Amino acid sequence: MARIDLGPGGVNVPHTHPRATELVLGLEGRVLVGFVTSSNVYYSKVIGKGELFVVPRGMMHFQFNVGSSKASFVVAFDSQSPGGVGAPLAMFGSKPAIPNQVLAKSLFADEALVATLKAKFGN
Repeated sequence: MARIDLGPGGVNVPHTHPRATELVLGLEGRVLVGFVTSSNVYYSKVIGKGELFVVPRGMMHFQFNVGSSKASFVVAFDSQSPGGVGAPLAMFGSKPAIPNQVLAKSLFADEALVATLKAKFGN
């Protein structure tokens, strides 16, 4: 379990938990919780105090404070070792780095943009 507090506009970046399903319980504020299935279908809901959202095991998901004040929520997992892979860090901050050409082609972007993003993650 973990408690997460996000300021207005704060985000818990897209990430996965390869070994656990996640339950998100709203404590205060308004949080947009969303995930994308392996079939590229996007599901989301804005949750408030006392509301729940379930993220299936291994799905890319995020939380975003859509309110004008602090938002807090608790996450619980069905595993003692859920694992965690943040998409931005995995793509742009890996050591050694993923080749710029691979990311540029994958993201339909130019290599200069990829290099700029990598620099923000220390690559």
